[in-house]
Amino acid sequence: MSDINITIIDREGVSHNIEAPTDMAMNLMEVVRSYELAPEGTIGVCGGMAMCASCQCYVLSDHELPEMQDEEEAMLAEAFYVKDNSRLSCQIQMTPEVEGLKVELAPES
Repeated sequence: MSDINITIIDREGVSHNIEAPTDMAMNLMEVVRSYELAPEGTIGVCGGMAMCASCQCYVLSDHELPEMQDEEEAMLAEAFYVKDNSRLSCQIQMTPEVEGLKVELAPES
């Protein structure tokens, strides 16, 4: 199995059920960009290096995600609209373990 099903709620509140490949080393931010679920230039501005918070999302499902690294924690400490379930989507890898993941994109800063 190389694809997983995930749900992404875009910034307009529209829910998208999509298939994401697990065999291409993609992260959630890259999936959002490839499906064009956010306007060009508004998500992943730093290219997925955890150096901006443009890809912030809220994890709505009950998945056990990898622990937040220092860089991600530092960016979220400076970001707008941060909630307890905030993560940077560039730090969430598409793996079989996140099958059924549901996230909502945070508002644009």
